[in-house]
Amino acid sequence: MKAIRYREIDGNSLGYFALVGILGLIVAAGGLAALYMEHNGHWVTGMTNQVVWGMPHVFAVFLIVAASGALNVASISSVFNKKAYKPLAPLSAILAVCLLLGGLTVLVLDLGQPDRLVVAMTKYNFKSIFAWNMILYNGFIAIVAVYIWLMMERKMNVYSKYAGFAAFFWRLILTTGTGSIFGFIVARQAYDAAIMAPMFVIMSFAYGLAVFMLVMMASYKWSGRELGEGTIQRMKSLLGVFIGAVLYFLLAYHLTNLYGTENHGVEAFLLVDGGIYTKLFWYGTILIGCLAPLFLIFCRFTKNSNTAIVIACILVILGGLSQMYVIIIGGQAYPMEMFPGKIVESGFFDGGVKSYTPTLAETLLGLGGFALALIMVSLAVKVLRCLPVSMADKDVDPHYKAEAK
Repeated sequence: MKAIRYREIDGNSLGYFALVGILGLIVAAGGLAALYMEHNGHWVTGMTNQVVWGMPHVFAVFLIVAASGALNVASISSVFNKKAYKPLAPLSAILAVCLLLGGLTVLVLDLGQPDRLVVAMTKYNFKSIFAWNMILYNGFIAIVAVYIWLMMERKMNVYSKYAGFAAFFWRLILTTGTGSIFGFIVARQAYDAAIMAPMFVIMSFAYGLAVFMLVMMASYKWSGRELGEGTIQRMKSLLGVFIGAVLYFLLAYHLTNLYGTENHGVEAFLLVDGGIYTKLFWYGTILIGCLAPLFLIFCRFTKNSNTAIVIACILVILGGLSQMYVIIIGGQAYPMEMFPGKIVESGFFDGGVKSYTPTLAETLLGLGGFALALIMVSLAVKVLRCLPVSMADKDVDPHYKAEAK
C-alpha cells in the first residue's frame, strides 16, 4: 500500500461553478421560503395544530440521521483498523459535519421564530430528550472537528484513532437520542416503542453510506481522479448489509406492534388503509428504498455496474425520505388514544385522522438544507486537502499484489 497523497480539487472548471451555482440557488430558495413562513406565520404551511412537524422535519431528521452514518468510513478505518478505508476518512468526517449542519439549519428555520433557539440553548430541561439532543449535536460537531484536524495534521496523526473512537461512540449516542425522540413520545401510538432507537441507528448506517458513496463517486468522476473498483465494491456490499438490517428492524418493529392488541389500529392505518402513508411505506420504503437497491447490489447482472450502484444509492435516499415521512407525518396523522377502548369525537378533530399536505415553501426549505450540506462539501474539497489524489486499487488496497499473483 503506497503512501497516500492528498490534494485539493482545482475547482476552476465550468462544471464546478455550475454545480455550486445550482446548489446556491436551491439554498437561496430555501432561505426565501423560510423568510416567507416566518413573516406570514405557519398558517401558510400545511402544518396544523394536530400535525406540528411537517416536511422540513422530514428532511432535517433524515440529514441528521445520515450525518451519523456518513461517518461510517472514518469509523471503520479508525475503530476497526481497516486500512483500505483510511484514505477516505477525512472526506467521511467532513461530510458528516456538513450533513448535520444542513439538518440543524432546517430545524432552526422551522421554529417559526428562530430567536426561540436562544431559549433552547439557555434553558435546559434534562427530563426532555430534546434538551439532551442539543448537547449531542454540538458535541458531535466538536468531536468530529477535532478528529478531522488530527487526521489532516501529520504530526498529530498518531492521536487520530483516539478521536475516531470518541466520534464512533458519540455518533451512536447521537442517533440513539434522535430515535428516542420518537420512542419516548408515549402519547402517539406509532411512536411509543423502544426499538425506535436501534432502528434509527441502523437506518443511519444505510442512509449515510448511500450519501457518502454518491459524494465520493461524483468527486472522483468530476475531478478526473482514479477510483478503484475494489473500493466501490467493498462499500457496495456493506451498503447491502445495512439495507438488509433496515428491513429486519422494520419487520421487527411492525411484528412487535401487531403482537399487542392496542396497536392493531395504528398498524392497520400504516400498513393497509392509511392512504398516502401506506403507499409511501410499501412502494417508497420497502420497494424503492430496500428491495430494488438490494436487487441492483447483489444481482449478478448489475452488481459490477457503477451506474447500477449510483441508482441503488439514490433509491436508498428516496426510500429513507419516504420512511421519515411515514414515521414523522404518519405518526402524527393517526389519532391519539385519549381513552383506550372508547371512541372520541369533538369539534377539535379528536379521534379523527389528521390531514396534511406539504406546501412548496416547506419542501423548498427542506431541499435548501440538503443543498447547503452539499455546497459546504463542494467548498471543503476545494480548500482542504481531504481528497486522495488516487484511490486506484494498486495504491490503496493492501491485498492488491497478493490478489494479482
